[in-house]
Amino acid sequence: MVNPVLRKPSSRLSRSVAAIGALTVGLLATGFVLWPKSPTNLAQESAQARARLLQHWSAGEIAVLVRHTERCDRSSNPCLGPADGITRVGSEAAAVVGQGLAHLGLSQTDILTSPVTRTVQTAHYMFSSDPRTQEWLATCGTTLRNDVVAHKVAHRNLVLVTHSGCIADFEKQTGLKHSAKDAEYGSALFVHIDGNGQLQVLGIVNAEDWNTLLQK
Repeated sequence: MVNPVLRKPSSRLSRSVAAIGALTVGLLATGFVLWPKSPTNLAQESAQARARLLQHWSAGEIAVLVRHTERCDRSSNPCLGPADGITRVGSEAAAVVGQGLAHLGLSQTDILTSPVTRTVQTAHYMFSSDPRTQEWLATCGTTLRNDVVAHKVAHRNLVLVTHSGCIADFEKQTGLKHSAKDAEYGSALFVHIDGNGQLQVLGIVNAEDWNTLLQK
């Protein structure tokens, strides 16, 4: 007959393992909730979220960071010209993004672009013009958040054509430290900036989602 006393250490060990397992699961779940995720897709948000976006846009309180469209040097699609530019497919996508922004209204909007060929070409096909180039939209880095705020004029929206690495820098500096992946070609990150320079990331619109957003 087995002495019951000998069973106690095994029981205690089992309970300890179970407790540690439960604690680990709890911590992982808490971390998943507390860690900021990637920006929400505004095309999939509620009508109320869209109404807030339109309200902020009408008030000139929005900054939009747009990634250039498809790179020529990373695609087999026909190029527009230089290898550091965009493809013909990219030019068509850029036009769609530009039409979406035009639908929101560009009468009180400032437009700036990185001086790199692919961003200049993207901006050209978005707006049928060549906006002013800004070196800080290519270098980005640790001051990007402050640079965006500094170039945002009160009661005027700001569209910035830039790069995926720069958008990633901006997201980290605004609290989205765990974004899942790089921004897609032609994606637009919408940010609300109030009169005190306080930022709130509203969400992202991918190039193929503009029709869905505008039809809601």
